[in-house]
Amino acid sequence: MVETDLASLDFWAKPQAERDEHFASLRAADGPVFCPLPNEPGFYALTRYEQVAEASRHPEVFSSQPTAVSLIDPPPEILEYSGSMISLDDPRHARLRRIVSRSFTPRMIQRFTGDVTALAGRIVDDLVERGPCDFVEHVAMPMPLRIICSMMGIPDSAYDDVIDATTAILAIGDPEYVGPEGQDRGTVLEEKFSKLHVLMSDLGRRRRDHPSDDLVTALTTANVDGEALTDLELGRFFSLLVVAGNETTRNALTHALALFTDNPDQRSLLLDDLDARLPGAVEEVVRYATPVTWMRRTLTRDHELLGHVYSAGDRVILYYNSANRDESVFKDPYAFDIGRSPNAHFGFGAPGPHFCLGAHLARREVTVLLRELFTRLPDLHATAAPERQRASFINGVRSLLCAF
Repeated sequence: MVETDLASLDFWAKPQAERDEHFASLRAADGPVFCPLPNEPGFYALTRYEQVAEASRHPEVFSSQPTAVSLIDPPPEILEYSGSMISLDDPRHARLRRIVSRSFTPRMIQRFTGDVTALAGRIVDDLVERGPCDFVEHVAMPMPLRIICSMMGIPDSAYDDVIDATTAILAIGDPEYVGPEGQDRGTVLEEKFSKLHVLMSDLGRRRRDHPSDDLVTALTTANVDGEALTDLELGRFFSLLVVAGNETTRNALTHALALFTDNPDQRSLLLDDLDARLPGAVEEVVRYATPVTWMRRTLTRDHELLGHVYSAGDRVILYYNSANRDESVFKDPYAFDIGRSPNAHFGFGAPGPHFCLGAHLARREVTVLLRELFTRLPDLHATAAPERQRASFINGVRSLLCAF
């Protein structure tokens, strides 16, 4: 057995090359990789592509309960708010996914294509007028949040509260998190989740009485085998959507600019035939950046995986970032190659019942905004190294200065 400390935020603050080298050594290890935690049971790291795929295909063994998004078990009062379908198993997961899938469909997303395109145009208009700025704040952040809030029918006045809540919720997944003014993680989580739930509960009640052409109306009036989402389930879904959809898409966009700045040959290749090469470029950005670094599973029974028997109750972490660098699957995995084919990455999770429901929306947002940016500002580039978030769950960027 190999022991390592992947829970330490000091590790995740290291340069990409150092982290890549360490994960390569873990993938090459003969035995299982164990990560101890202070005052907690610790967890096993699944770092190989095959391991992550196998765990994702067998949710009856690798359970998403009690949580898929925290190394430690949240207290019951937090699970009440945060127990979205991402942290549920069947049959509850299947029921919620079935209801949501009937509303959150490619056809539903298609209805907002004009909004995405128009918003991308306005964002680039503002960028042209503003000049050099922070790409995260002025370009990458507005796109996914505004689209999600537009789809859900959230008023503009709530944007700042939504950003504040999602940022805190993502940070709290890491064991070293310390809240504002020393608040404990439970207090901060309850406060932030409660804010999102109240916002959505109020909107849900209004839409039941006065339906509108938005996703909240579809979710509150959906009738799948006689069922619709309850207020609590609606709040949980909204929390999941704004956290996963906002943060991950914004970070994919930010990493895209950094990657095309650091790889001018790939920028030139893209610009030579933007429409033909953009879809492959988006997939490679998602593989290379892997905005969601990991998910957790807890074993329901003893199970053998690649020669090691994991025990019932063991916690395992599916490291998508490492799977997306697996040398046995990806040729030259440390190269950013927009022509990579095939590119069966796990940037939206591995195939299985928990594959990202919003993958089609994320792809559309990233594609539309990158097309607008590189059509109108082909020399847009980062002027400094990204200022990364101190976190392990999300490969996040706080700030990225840009110019053109």
